[in-house]
Amino acid sequence: MEHGTDFTGLALVAAAATLCGMALARLKQPPIVGYILAGVILGPSGFALVEDRSLVGPLAELGVLMLLYFIGMELSLRSFRRLWRVAVGVAALQIVVSLGVMFLFRWALGWPIEHAILFAFVLALSSTAVAIRMLEDTGELRTRVGKVAVGILIAQDLAVAPMLLVLESMTQEAAVMTMLAKVTVSVGLIVAAVLYFSQRRAINLPLGKIAEDKKELVPLTALTGCFGFAALAGLFGLSPAFGAFMAGLLVGNSRQRKLFFDLAKPIENILLMVFFLSIGLLIDLGFLWDNIGVVVALWLFVSVFKTALNVGLLHLFGEPWRQAFLASLMLAQIGEFSFVLGAAAIDRAIIASETHRLIVAITVLSLVTSPLWLTTMHRLQHRAASHINGIGRLLRFVFYRERRFVTDVTHGASAGVKDMAVKSTGLWAAILAKFKSWRTSKKSPPEPSKPVEGEILPPNPIFEKNANTRARRRHSTRPGESIPRRNKGG
Repeated sequence: MEHGTDFTGLALVAAAATLCGMALARLKQPPIVGYILAGVILGPSGFALVEDRSLVGPLAELGVLMLLYFIGMELSLRSFRRLWRVAVGVAALQIVVSLGVMFLFRWALGWPIEHAILFAFVLALSSTAVAIRMLEDTGELRTRVGKVAVGILIAQDLAVAPMLLVLESMTQEAAVMTMLAKVTVSVGLIVAAVLYFSQRRAINLPLGKIAEDKKELVPLTALTGCFGFAALAGLFGLSPAFGAFMAGLLVGNSRQRKLFFDLAKPIENILLMVFFLSIGLLIDLGFLWDNIGVVVALWLFVSVFKTALNVGLLHLFGEPWRQAFLASLMLAQIGEFSFVLGAAAIDRAIIASETHRLIVAITVLSLVTSPLWLTTMHRLQHRAASHINGIGRLLRFVFYRERRFVTDVTHGASAGVKDMAVKSTGLWAAILAKFKSWRTSKKSPPEPSKPVEGEILPPNPIFEKNANTRARRRHSTRPGESIPRRNKGG
């Protein structure tokens, strides 16, 4: 077949993205990390099956527009309105403080002003997908912590379109007043749309009734609205991404929202896969290895800085320390929109390719390690009560489950796999799901680890559940009455 090679490459790209996305989802990581990993495998750092990023560039740009379109569609403006003071205040101060810190670095290191602004925008944003996933896993999504965190994420998403406008205007030909005028217009339109849609019921879209009757036209109508608004915004000198975002706000507050969302979502998923895969093509493993110390140091700075900043800002807006700390852990990572901002910056020659690679590497590391950062910092909450002295005891306390896991694996290797008692320890539970399924329901759970002197261990839900079950059985019988045995024959 004449074009067999092209189809072979397409099949390899789809298979790699699917397998990597499923593998990372199994490990409780966002699928976008899997798509980036697929790009690394297929790109110059891997098997070099896709060496030219320009082959997927146009589809990747469409993926960015669809991402902004669906972000606007998914925003719950009525819920956002209840927490808008905290959400907008914290998000705005995140940007202001990040700009201040980056300008200090600019003064100390001699950065160009464009670099300081870009790094501040990247630092201020958090990942909506990762944060919501962690809120769901910890059961905090419907609590005050979850609502505040989601409100801040919505405010950050609203700020992405003006950020893109700023980056696109930072050229030698662009005047400062022109950039300020564009940002003012975009912010004004977003505020007006939020106020309008949050105070009234859902609207009917033009030709919405026809779309409801002819569902096969809905995906095409959604694409037309997304790209049409993007083109219209470009005609007025605004960012196409801003136009796509406004189109999403319009559809998201209509009666046809669910119909458009359900039928157009698969298209967005495919285009987003291409976008994140194109990000993976940019990752140079040789560059990453040569700069591993810088990447890890910057990741640690970002995680500590964002956690501390968000704790202070949330407490400033009246949140208790514990809730502020937990919400801050959910927002400690760099968001996936940093890829969009970085792509816009490198397309306009604002940054060099090495700087872009560094941003991509830190962002990927931040996304992947978010659950680990949450677990580690959450365990450190018990340090004050345990009065632990010394770094050795502190590390044994924080990673006591992982330490127990290594001990169990060592004993299991010598005594046999069937005698190995593997505990559920967050990320390890997904990796060792096969081992856990080997245990029978009648086997008694292992004894809990004994704490180090002066150490207070967090409660173990497995043993609490068994203790509560035994307590209910004792209280459900009268004095002198034994619990009846089940008749296996009946």
